Amino acid sequence: MSIINDGFLLKTETAKRLYGYAEGLPIIDYHCHISPKEIAEDIHFKDITEVWLGGDHYKWRLIRMTGAKESEITSGDPKTRFKRFAEALPLAAGNPMYHWTHLELKRYFDCDLDINPDTADEVYRICNEALERPDMSAKGLIKRSNVKMIGTTDDPADSLEWHEKIAADPEFDTLVLPSFRPDKAVNIDKPGFADYIKLLGKVSGEKTDSIEGVKRALTKRLEYFKEHGCRASDHGLDYPVYLPASEAEVGAILKSALCGEKITKEEAEKYKTAILLHCGREYARLGIVMQLHYNCQRQVNTRYSKALGHDTGFDCMRTFDGGEALTEFLDALDVTNELPRTILYSLNPADNELLDTVAGSFPGEEGIMKVQHGAAWWFNDTKSGMEAQLKSFANLLPIGGFVGMLTDSRSFLSYVRHEYFRRIFCNFLGDLVENGEYPADEKYLKKIVENVCYYNAAKFFGVE
Repeated sequence: MSIINDGFLLKTETAKRLYGYAEGLPIIDYHCHISPKEIAEDIHFKDITEVWLGGDHYKWRLIRMTGAKESEITSGDPKTRFKRFAEALPLAAGNPMYHWTHLELKRYFDCDLDINPDTADEVYRICNEALERPDMSAKGLIKRSNVKMIGTTDDPADSLEWHEKIAADPEFDTLVLPSFRPDKAVNIDKPGFADYIKLLGKVSGEKTDSIEGVKRALTKRLEYFKEHGCRASDHGLDYPVYLPASEAEVGAILKSALCGEKITKEEAEKYKTAILLHCGREYARLGIVMQLHYNCQRQVNTRYSKALGHDTGFDCMRTFDGGEALTEFLDALDVTNELPRTILYSLNPADNELLDTVAGSFPGEEGIMKVQHGAAWWFNDTKSGMEAQLKSFANLLPIGGFVGMLTDSRSFLSYVRHEYFRRIFCNFLGDLVENGEYPADEKYLKKIVENVCYYNAAKFFGVE
């Protein structure tokens, strides 16, 4: 029988009681990678393999580690791929993938079976039969998950036509809002930069052969996103940068890059600093949250990455110490009162205390923490990773001010990650009470749970 039950991850009676306050709250999924086109078209899935293995590099990575052939992981016969997953999953004791998958199986398919080679055929049948129901479409899954708002991840050059179509559907009331992800305009040292800057100019109607023109183009696109409900931006940084330079120097660096000349590391950091500062000021002006993700090494396995492309499971943590650059960047915005509401994420858990102390150095004045240490991200959204992030946050900041969980996922079933977080959080808070470290004050316990699991994010992102 499944490990999923009412007491899953809730070790004490206090934890179980607190989870009662969290369980029915709506979900603010402020950062994810699901496709707005698939939502607009209200797609139905062909089979459980498409839902679970279609683009989930978490699962691909897990299956690879058990020695399966690549031809039976990312492509090939759907049932064979599912069976490879069913063979790998029982070996993943302690892995959040085991928990997430069985939560999904229970919540969306009402199935109490454990997934393993012995049950694979039956689970495959049960899930595929369920997916034939009309309410198991993209919009149906979002509705039954009680999702209030979704923040997708979108390039500045995107037309946002699918967001327009979603907003025009009178029978679908979940907010699906674009998030501004200008990495391609920032990464002057990455392949394809010059071509992208030309595209940005074409879409914005601005000449982008100068630094002033690039900034104007980004502003115009950001304003267009704002008109479409944008509440957040997102930047995927290799590491934090802060190396200010004159406008003339940055302009010369840009011209060199557009001519195909090789850019040095120092030149790249000067350009990136200028663009990030510009974006940050514009976010503050328009009331858009700035999210900074960093300390990830991408595509570290050249052979596999060349064969399979990006986002296929060959990334890992970085150990770069970017604390000084990060604080200098935030301070450069704050000194003129142009620091937007900000969420900081590092893929390296060694940065937990750093980010908490950085956040505590930039207080807000609107009854909410202005700078946040974001939810345990990617390789850290494990049970122990979440507990470590919560412990650090509580040690150094008021835990009741945390904006809580996000899925960061491409899957329409991943909303159970909010349940996973809520259970872990309620257990964390319950332990403080049971250990005599916090009073059994129901009024404030209820307030903390409800704020962290919903209301803080709703306020932070302006969701009524």
